[in-house]
Amino acid sequence: MPLDIRPVTGRIGAIVSGVRLTDLSDAQFAELQQALLRHKALFLRDQHLTDAEQEAFGRRFGDLVVHPTVHTAENTAGIFDVDSERSRANSWHTDITFVADYPKVTILRGEVIPEAGGDTVFANTVSAYQDLPEPLRVLADSLWTLHTNVYDYAVPKQIEAVANKRFREEFTSTRYETEHPLVRVHPETGEKALVLGHFVQKILGLNSRDSHALLEIFQAHVVRLENTVRWRWSKGDVALWDNRATQHIAVDDYGSARRIVRRTTVLGEIPVSVGGETSRAIKPSPETRIPRSEADKLALKKAG
Repeated sequence: MPLDIRPVTGRIGAIVSGVRLTDLSDAQFAELQQALLRHKALFLRDQHLTDAEQEAFGRRFGDLVVHPTVHTAENTAGIFDVDSERSRANSWHTDITFVADYPKVTILRGEVIPEAGGDTVFANTVSAYQDLPEPLRVLADSLWTLHTNVYDYAVPKQIEAVANKRFREEFTSTRYETEHPLVRVHPETGEKALVLGHFVQKILGLNSRDSHALLEIFQAHVVRLENTVRWRWSKGDVALWDNRATQHIAVDDYGSARRIVRRTTVLGEIPVSVGGETSRAIKPSPETRIPRSEADKLALKKAG
């Protein structure tokens, strides 16, 4: 049976219903992949996946990776808790762009959801690029940026809070820096997308004032309301998005309530610029790549 896929907005987001992610046939999964490329973000209610089910679903997209800056035992698996008692990333970002091969797909499931608030908002970085006036598109095509986990552009205030000092210290214990094109060519659709978000520190070759001003201009195009979709979570929901063509933000409007969502990320490709150049890892070394989950590292070792 074909999937029931209904767009939420005209530019981004669709709700998929009438199916369990654990039961997708190969044909249905292929349809889901195409829907993800088209709508950039997909939402499914009442999935209530286990960790093992979420990991198995993620592996249908490719190898799973773990967060490179979180050094805990549970972070060796394909599931990572995003817990409001630990941190609140209340700023626009694309996941883990401070490494060269940042994830291509992110899968999130709702585990502990506040009674009110805690929505996630997504933005389409492809349509943002397409909306740029031609002079800005030409300029964007030529620019490169430095992304880092020790970032100073749009830093979330929550990460700076005393209660989250330990998280901040762990997050920055190893410094990552990567140079990305401001515009990448999507490897599957050929679409051009802006690569921005709070891990961008500066535009290469510009002074800090000019860099900041241009980043503000381009980022403003990404987060225009007509370019976004907002998801109201319930326990058991699953959201997945094309991390190569989106930004997102977890809205911090739920006070002292707790919010836990569980994340799986899928290995991505190194971005390619409009001119055909690939992104460059700088720190810790030019060979730095995002680490795979322990299970996928073991599978890779056996295959090799």
